[in-house]
Formats: sequence, C-alpha cells, structure tokens
Amino acid sequence: MTGHLPPGAPLWFWVAFNAFVVALLAVDLGVFQRRPHAMKKREAMLRVAAMVALALLFNAWVFYAWGRQRGLEFLAGYLIEYSLSVDNVFVFIVVLNYFHVNKAHQHRVLFWGILSALVMRGAFIVIGAALLRRFEWVGYLMGAFLVFTGIRLITTDEYHVHPERNPVVRFFRRFVPMTADYHGARFVVREAGRTLATPLLLVLLVVEVTDVLFAVDSIPAIFAVTRDPFIVYTSNVFAILGLRALYFLLAGVMDELKYLKLGLAFVLVFVGLKMSTEKLVHISIGLSLGIIVAILGLATLASLIEERLAKARQP
Repeated sequence: MTGHLPPGAPLWFWVAFNAFVVALLAVDLGVFQRRPHAMKKREAMLRVAAMVALALLFNAWVFYAWGRQRGLEFLAGYLIEYSLSVDNVFVFIVVLNYFHVNKAHQHRVLFWGILSALVMRGAFIVIGAALLRRFEWVGYLMGAFLVFTGIRLITTDEYHVHPERNPVVRFFRRFVPMTADYHGARFVVREAGRTLATPLLLVLLVVEVTDVLFAVDSIPAIFAVTRDPFIVYTSNVFAILGLRALYFLLAGVMDELKYLKLGLAFVLVFVGLKMSTEKLVHISIGLSLGIIVAILGLATLASLIEERLAKARQP
C-alpha cells in the first residue's frame, strides 16, 4: 500500500512493532549479554551502526508504504530524538560514575532502564497526541516550552548533576532497606531472611527518573515535526534502542563534543518556534530536516576542529 497514512496506524501495527522490539531486547539480553561484560569501543561502534541501519530500513519501509511526507517525518523525528539522546548519555555517564557502577554491570542497568523508558514514553506519547487533538493551544505551550529549554541549555555551560541532592535518592536511602555494597548484577538479595535492595537498584531508579525528565523535552520536539502517534512512537523507540551502545561509544569521548550541546539547544529552539508559529509560517518537513541536519553537522564539525586545534597547541 502506498500513499497517504490514515489518521492513527491500525492496532495490529502497534502490536507487531512492539512484538518486534520485545524480541530484539530478548535476543540482546539472552545472547549478547548472557555474560555481563564491559562493552568495548569497537563493539559499541558496531552496535550503533546496526541500530542506525535497522532504523533506516524501517524508515525505507515507511517511505514505501506511506509516502515521502511520513518518511521524512520519521527521519526527522528519529534524528531529533537520537541527537537529544546524547544529552541523556552525558548525564548517565555522570550518574554511573558517581555511584561507581562496575563497567561490566552498566549495560544491565541501562537495559532495564531503557525497557522501562519504552513503556513510560509510550504513555507520554498517547497522552500528548490526545491533548494535541483536543486542545490546539497545547501545541503552542509545547513550542514555548521547547524554546525555553533550548535557551536554558545555551546559557548553561556544564552538566550540573548532583545525585546526592536528588529527592528520589534521599527517599530511597531513607525508607528502602538496602545493602551497603553491590552484589554483582543483582538488584535485590536475601540476607538474614530479609529482602534487601542493592545500590544497583537505586542506580536503576535514578536512570529511569532521569529519562522521564528528558522525555519531557524530546517527545514534544518530535510532535513539532509530526502529529502521528505511530511515527512519534517508532522514531522514539529506535532512538532509545541505540542508546546503550551510544553510551559506551561516547563514554570516552564526551569531552571532545564541546559544541554539540549548543547544537542541541538550537535544535530545540528551532522546533519550538516551528511548533509555535506553524499557523503563521509553514516550514516543510524537508526544509525542517535540512535545518536540523545543518545545525547538528556544524556543531559536530566545530567540536572536532576545536579538539584538533587543542591537541595541536599542546607541547
């Protein structure tokens, strides 16, 4: 079937897609992570490439099945979410280092954190789509929020993450019985007849709460380029599925991407303005995609040039 996508994909599309995602996660946990290990840079690069290729294959199917408009909408949504995922990764690095999580067990934390994120983001998308259909002013509110978030990123120099001040961490430590030390990759253990949480469970909770906070930014950003819930959800899911490998790939080079955060801020400002002014100024999805690619490309190129110049200045 080619041509126009009807409002809302059929239920079996959602069921089939989620079954595919669950199967993918099961293979990852049961085969690739059967023995916990720290993911090396080469393995991370291969996984990132594989997930990007999988997303592009799905994108090609969207182009074929539903036409150019929906295909470009998926591509723009995927690019926005995957780019904003870099922000998530930087914060995850800080959190996992703060709690001194063994590198061999970081993948397990990210796996279950991302699995929970898929469920929560799915709920956010359904609620967001329903609000946009019923209340037109919600779109303007989302757009203004994205502009505000982008400006805040521009004016903030560093990633300020203080897990010890997190109310969730304080509540957990105060009310949940917990062991003093890690017990491998286990989230709970039995000691002296009591079920106790391990610090790894606390780390998982912090990762999940952090992702929810990021979803407040990223999901409205995708609604700025498409209002179709299925396109929003699938582009979001493919970006999240590649997040774990992206974490291990960027963990050693986060300082080299100096201007990427600034680029992400300008992307948020752009999509926020697009969402807020779409009744006055129409920007096609093709032009929007080109602007987003140009912003991220310039930010990455500037970061690489700055890093090379910095190395050249070293004695």
